[in-house]
Amino acid sequence: MDYINVPTTVFTPLEYACTGYSETDAQEKFGADNISVYHTKFQPLEWQYNKMRPDGQFCYVKVIVNKADNMKVIGFHALCPNAGEIMQGFALTIKVGVTKEQWDSVVGIHPTIGEECIGLL
Repeated sequence: MDYINVPTTVFTPLEYACTGYSETDAQEKFGADNISVYHTKFQPLEWQYNKMRPDGQFCYVKVIVNKADNMKVIGFHALCPNAGEIMQGFALTIKVGVTKEQWDSVVGIHPTIGEECIGLL
């Protein structure tokens, strides 16, 4: 059983989901110089129609890669609506060893939250 790459979700009003290593654990295991972290914050399209949502609230995605292993994606964290649904698909790609270059080459479905998770700078 691979306990590192188990996708997990916390079903709070704004869901949090993750798979793979946290940034801290990745730095400890692979060395801080071997880790790159990519972040993005965004507002999903569905929030544009929800006038009850306070201004200034954002969703967040973090991708952690191992530079020493061909930029392999080793961690993914998302705080957004339906994070668990999104994580399930991305967890498979991480489990089979996707690299950031491969992930970045995927064309995102627009306008979805999932597209915010690929092509991070």
